[in-house]
Amino acid sequence: MKSLIAKLLKSVTVMTLIMMVCAVPAFAEEELNWVEGSGQKVDVGTNLAELELGSDFIFLNAEDTKKYLTQGGMEPSGSEIGVVFPKDEKQTWAVYFEYEESGHIKDDEKTDIDADALLDSYKEGTEEMNKELSPENQLFVDKWDVAPFYDNQLHSLSWSLLAHDNQNNGVINYNVRILSRQGYISAILVSDPANLQADRIVFNNKILKQFNLKQGQRYEDFDKKTDKVAEYGLTGLILGGAGLAVAKKAGLLAILIPLLKKFGIIIVVAVGAIWGFIRKKSGLKKEQSEEQSTQSEQPEQSEQPTQSEQPAQSEQTAQDQETDKQKV
Repeated sequence: MKSLIAKLLKSVTVMTLIMMVCAVPAFAEEELNWVEGSGQKVDVGTNLAELELGSDFIFLNAEDTKKYLTQGGMEPSGSEIGVVFPKDEKQTWAVYFEYEESGHIKDDEKTDIDADALLDSYKEGTEEMNKELSPENQLFVDKWDVAPFYDNQLHSLSWSLLAHDNQNNGVINYNVRILSRQGYISAILVSDPANLQADRIVFNNKILKQFNLKQGQRYEDFDKKTDKVAEYGLTGLILGGAGLAVAKKAGLLAILIPLLKKFGIIIVVAVGAIWGFIRKKSGLKKEQSEEQSTQSEQPEQSEQPTQSEQPAQSEQTAQDQETDKQKV
């Protein structure tokens, strides 16, 4: 069970960073190997990718990122490969990079991403998990800030979800998954609702545009004769990546309880989405099976089952989604 929990944590642990203060603490500069940008290229991961680091930014490599998280009271997932901060300490954003060697993720769903169904799954999942939490620790999903969309040229999947806590404080982050030959890199912008739009422009124009996978690690370098293929696609990646595959195999609830005890409420966003997705895919079949069994034993008491409610439509229209894409 411990190994299964560890796999799930790799895909969702960074969600816990949403609420942390991103300004660099003074003591960290004395203990960590900060790299100040001057246009030089820095390695992100081991022979995986590189980033041309502008003069406005500072960078920590994989090991120092883990140390930084530990110093801030967080528990690293083990998949961290770097973090970028602005030099200006008045700015409170950060970009965390993680790498998951999940296997090559096929992008067959790139024109068929159902944003409405995914949002319903997030909402349903978090509502269910809130039943396990005290009111002050509950989290509520509102809507897409940016609905999931796929960039065919960069082979990347992006989305941003708006949520709030019990005190109506906004919770938000901006997620990009860059597909590679043997897995994916998570680039997560940690910001706040008030500054996200401006921070996202910096993230897209000055971080992502300067980030490149190395030769042999690119998506198009996939070799179907030798490379493993992931057990999930783009929808699964949005719902938690590796966590989805683990949940299907191990039984979701057995994994969720230890996670919630260890990492608290923010993880519910990703885990809740997985719960909702699993319930829709497998729970309904189980309920139908139980209904049929009951009807077999007591046919005279059976009733015509009511029609399931149609999933609620997303609060964001197609026009809004297109506007969001143009902002990115």
